[in-house]
Amino acid sequence: LCGKRLWICPSWHDIPDPTAVNLMLDPGLAFGTGTHPTTALCLKWLDSEAQNNEGLSNKKVIDFGCGSGILGIAAILLGAESVTGIDNDPQALLATQDNAERNNIEVERFPVYLPENTPNGPVDIVLANILAQPLHELRDNIAALIKPKGKLILSGILDHQAAALAEHYYT
Repeated sequence: LCGKRLWICPSWHDIPDPTAVNLMLDPGLAFGTGTHPTTALCLKWLDSEAQNNEGLSNKKVIDFGCGSGILGIAAILLGAESVTGIDNDPQALLATQDNAERNNIEVERFPVYLPENTPNGPVDIVLANILAQPLHELRDNIAALIKPKGKLILSGILDHQAAALAEHYYT
């Protein structure tokens, strides 16, 4: 259970709570099963954001470093209009597409791209659960993807890296 109503279910297990939001997942060769602490934090944030007044409804999201697609799929299942998945690993893009299909998400709602093919146009929320060094190096690229007053969720970093990374993004 990630949050109050989001379950991550391996595709080979039965659904534990049919009344919950159940995300069926087979990570394949890609990173992202929901058990890593930084992934779990992002999933809990998505679950809590979905319960806020504005929620995720009508929001366009980017899952930067999508891996298995877990964060983007959760965003859609929790109400986001669409998600764009970006990853530099072609195997991750395949895993994301397979997992989106497993969760009955249409390709048009969750297209995936290599970074150099990312479509233009800012979105409401960018999720980036990747290591600190790539987050530091990709700041301009990532920041350009967010609408004014949009939300940027950075994860995948160690406690002692947080302050320097936040300062780097706010300057």
